[in-house]
Amino acid sequence: MVKRIDLNCDMGESFGAYVMGDDAGMLELVTSANIACGFHAGDPVVMRRTIRMAREKGVSVGAHPSFADLYGFGRRRISGERPEDLETQLIFQIVAMQGMAALEGHPMTHVKTHGALGNMAAVDPDLAALCVRAIRAVDPGLVFVTLPYSETFRAAEAAGLRVACEIYADRSYTDAGELTPRSQPGAVIHDPEQSLAQVLEMVVNGHIPTTGGKRLPVSPDTLCIHGDTAGAVAIARRLRSALEENGIAIAPFAQA
Repeated sequence: MVKRIDLNCDMGESFGAYVMGDDAGMLELVTSANIACGFHAGDPVVMRRTIRMAREKGVSVGAHPSFADLYGFGRRRISGERPEDLETQLIFQIVAMQGMAALEGHPMTHVKTHGALGNMAAVDPDLAALCVRAIRAVDPGLVFVTLPYSETFRAAEAAGLRVACEIYADRSYTDAGELTPRSQPGAVIHDPEQSLAQVLEMVVNGHIPTTGGKRLPVSPDTLCIHGDTAGAVAIARRLRSALEENGIAIAPFAQA
């Protein structure tokens, strides 16, 4: 059986007069787009434009909800929100994205939490369950894109949500299978050769290499390439070519 992998990118993060990333260039290479919903980046005009571009390229689209943290790009850890308030904020973002996608005739397929929200939910069972409830409240047929070995993965499976196991090209992993916190050295991989070697180890060989020297089993469905990384389009092109050269088919997980 031919192995396959989806390539996803967080995008639609421009807003107003501010431009972030080369969305048009990335949409030539990726197969799924996670589109900002206005809480950490993006705005209604950018959302609609990005969905339209994705539709024209045959790229699946999903909501990329966040904490309400435009100033911190959704990367600040926020606590103290009443659970029902946060759940409602997530529902609002997912519904907005779903409605805009329907308007453009390109149905939304998935949800992927952004930044600090995703990282906190990955290790907090209560927050993980809250994210799952928000998705199910909108549409239990949506796919939840999340990390292996995470509380979000377990919560989604327990609730009957379909899960797409996500790996990262440019982030290192702890021995627990978690992303290394950005505050620690080596959390972000800048060396293209190291990034490529890690991707091939995960996709072709089915193991996550950790900072402690472990090799954790993984069956990835999708590989994330950050759209706001310097040279992201060139990185995506190189990774896609290397995967195809190793016999990996590139296709949206939504079609699996």
